[in-house]
Amino acid sequence: MTPPPSRRRRAGAPERSYPRRGSVRRAQMITTYGVGSIIAVDNESFMVSGTDSWNISEAPTIYEHRLARVLGVKSFRLPPASDDTSKDGVRVRRFPLWHSCPGCDALQHVSRFNSPPGKNECGECAEELVPSRFVMACAKGHIEDFPYWKWAHRNNRQNADTGLCGGEMRLRTSGKTASLRSILISCTCGIPEVSMEGAFRRAALSDLKVFCGGRRPWLKDAPTEQCSERPRTLQRGSSVAWQPIVKTALSIPPWSDGHAVRLELHWDALRELAGKRDAIEIYLKALTRQENYEFSVDKVMALLEAENHEDSEPDDDKGSDSAYVALRKQEYERLIAGRLEDETDHEDQFVCEPPRSPAAVLSPYGVTGPMLVKRLREVRALKSFSRVETPETRADVHEAALSLSPMDWLPAMEVQGEGVFLRLDEHRLDDWARSTAVAARADRIRTNHLRMLAERANDPASVPDSPADARMVLLHTLSHVLINEWSLDGGYPAASLRERLYADESMAGILICTATSDSAGSLGGLVAQGEPDRLERALHSALLRAQWCSADPLCVESRESGVGGINLAACHACVLLPETSCEHNNGLLDRALLIGTPENPAIGFFREALR
Repeated sequence: MTPPPSRRRRAGAPERSYPRRGSVRRAQMITTYGVGSIIAVDNESFMVSGTDSWNISEAPTIYEHRLARVLGVKSFRLPPASDDTSKDGVRVRRFPLWHSCPGCDALQHVSRFNSPPGKNECGECAEELVPSRFVMACAKGHIEDFPYWKWAHRNNRQNADTGLCGGEMRLRTSGKTASLRSILISCTCGIPEVSMEGAFRRAALSDLKVFCGGRRPWLKDAPTEQCSERPRTLQRGSSVAWQPIVKTALSIPPWSDGHAVRLELHWDALRELAGKRDAIEIYLKALTRQENYEFSVDKVMALLEAENHEDSEPDDDKGSDSAYVALRKQEYERLIAGRLEDETDHEDQFVCEPPRSPAAVLSPYGVTGPMLVKRLREVRALKSFSRVETPETRADVHEAALSLSPMDWLPAMEVQGEGVFLRLDEHRLDDWARSTAVAARADRIRTNHLRMLAERANDPASVPDSPADARMVLLHTLSHVLINEWSLDGGYPAASLRERLYADESMAGILICTATSDSAGSLGGLVAQGEPDRLERALHSALLRAQWCSADPLCVESRESGVGGINLAACHACVLLPETSCEHNNGLLDRALLIGTPENPAIGFFREALR
């Protein structure tokens, strides 16, 4: 056997190299770098391992009863935050495994580069290795290295079928353009050099008889799965290479008080005692002595009754997201009912009060029932993830699991802050939505949205329904202009505010709340914006700004705009927000439904208030 070549080092390179460490914020482990995602650390690339490999011994536990029941878990855990003394941490695995060397142009598995211990560099020329820019994934979440050998030998059928030729692969860039045509792959077996052009075609890999191998590299010791999905070429950092499926819920009474949080560990035992007040009283007395906290039998009975009521509620929505729709409706009802600060203690996570001054000043705008949400908690849990397809493009998108075996917890984060809730007069809203011109404009958005969903869906029968109607688009656009107004007048960064829409045939409200876990907007400033006098000024100013856009008349006269044409009069100069603040990725917007158009001002819901 030929011995491996001697390693050559750069002059002055240390003999010992300590491993480099990367770090991300805890919130990013839910939204950006969750399980199965690919993260770049310096010049290396890794995939975040499954939750069954995480060390969470010191990770805080998060409880949100309503969301946990819907997701089928007992609790949530905040992703670990490691330091030099902590044993907690999130495990990663090197991915992709094919690398190239910018010095000698070698393209091969990372293990064949004969790298020095603790380094990711070429053992021949001591250059740092570059992870493959391309990977292969399918809509069922499977992912693996791009089949460079088959791609390079595709015109040599004998070598392409066997995958063996005895040569060594090379990758270089011609530098002529930034396109795929300039990325050239060759082999020392003598085949003609080929480019990566065409690798992203939908049928590019299947034409080479490359099929999905069913690999799940984020799960340790996971067996390969039988998969009939057509694999696709993706860039390693592409947004569709990993799409989180995040579910959220607000903490609302009765689950928002200190009783509910303290009783989460004992909830199974209490559920078995439901209806037996004396037994519950005995159990709570023992628990009171143990935890030095005065538990109320009445409050516990109310919690059990609330859970029983939720279980017995009829399910009017037969869709796959009916449980999450029910969560929204519960929140909407609680935001309307409110909860006075005098009725809560310092541990309560929900305080929602009507403003002190009368809200009659808002009547010309059709705004009713403003509420000041002085204390608010939102839990965002990473349920699963998808690749290639997203929930916006496919109703039955495959949700890749976060662990090999089922776990009784999910990674999550919580945001504690404040917000402003307001509703629109439903009678006035219904009268406005029945207008022929308004309905036609909303139908145009809906048609474009359905067309976009159909174009992106693999199966025409699985195209989801569009939520776009006049009511939803109006509430959504109103939320955007208010966030923009408060970012200009109230001093809030727009990315620090987040919308939560309550829009269907039985709901017509919006909640604008703090979107980050830092101090931006969490000291009462956002609640102050909800006082009727100040809210009236903000509404008036926001609607005046919406009357004119620097891109007009092109913006207001647009027949379609945005991705897939699902916006009408909406652009970055008027109503678009940072995407972290928007629930619909800056889609389904039209400021003409707020203020009308020059040709037809009557379609604007707020036209009377601006006269």
